[in-house]
Amino acid sequence: MEQRTVGRTGQRLSVVGLGTWQLGADWGDVAERDAMAVLEAAVESGVTFLDTADVYGDGRSERLIGAFLKGIGAERARDVLVATKMGRRAVQDPSEFTLDNFRTWTDRSREHLGVDTLDLVQLHCPPTPVFSSGAVYDALDTLVDERRVTAYGVSVETCDEALAAIARPGVASVQIIFNPFRLKPLERVLPAARAAGVGVIARVPLASGLLSGRYGPDTVFAADDHRTYNRDGSSFDVGETFSGVDYATGVAAAREFAGLAPDGATPAATALRWIVQQPGVTSVIPGARDAGQARANAAAADLPALPGSTLAAVRDLYDRRIRAQVHDRW
Repeated sequence: MEQRTVGRTGQRLSVVGLGTWQLGADWGDVAERDAMAVLEAAVESGVTFLDTADVYGDGRSERLIGAFLKGIGAERARDVLVATKMGRRAVQDPSEFTLDNFRTWTDRSREHLGVDTLDLVQLHCPPTPVFSSGAVYDALDTLVDERRVTAYGVSVETCDEALAAIARPGVASVQIIFNPFRLKPLERVLPAARAAGVGVIARVPLASGLLSGRYGPDTVFAADDHRTYNRDGSSFDVGETFSGVDYATGVAAAREFAGLAPDGATPAATALRWIVQQPGVTSVIPGARDAGQARANAAAADLPALPGSTLAAVRDLYDRRIRAQVHDRW
């Protein structure tokens, strides 16, 4: 699979990675055996980038990845870059984002993953003032100096947060929601990141599964699935669920998007292909609940580039159906 380089660090990521939120929690139950099968299928398919967080299942996702990497042996594991995130287990107060806490949080993740040094640690959508705090970036630089982490980045909710982080010289990567239902990063974030050599990790690439085209108006999600309990944003930022698009609108728009898929390509693969061909994107991190999904997501990297007519159709779809709901919020 194509590998792309994060300019500031030289780290290389597969253009399609694997997001592992679903292996921890909030997407219904995923058995350990199934989680291991997902990880194995992804790596066998050329994925070299795994994204997790300390809060996914309160560490379950990290522990599963650590066990998986130990099981495949040091030589194979050496080719896999693991990014984790920190900060969401704490009270969401800027005063919590201190060097002492960073040390404690990364120590826990290092133990879970079974490594001395984390490849990449990301602030996990912290309160907005954190992104403008020089002391926070100084503390992150100290983690690098202490070899607790190789590099650090941020995961953001808004484009303004992304731009604030990109302006900091030590930030290696920005993770942001980006998909055919969330086009705002095209305007300033992707160009700024590209100019600065900052990697862009596109998350929620299928709009919580909407862009797969598999869901209809009557689809019922499990009670412990965030697509049930967070539709109103009562548990965390509503933009993380269906990209902030109301479900009925999303289903209708996804049906139209499915009609743009090239012959032989699924709507999900088409959405992933659309993302990876946008200038400035380093990697896209779809989740997978089973090995078949993991393989299918990885295969999207091999699709031919979408033609200009399809790109224009995606823009038109967004402008007509989606823009009014999301563009000015994030």
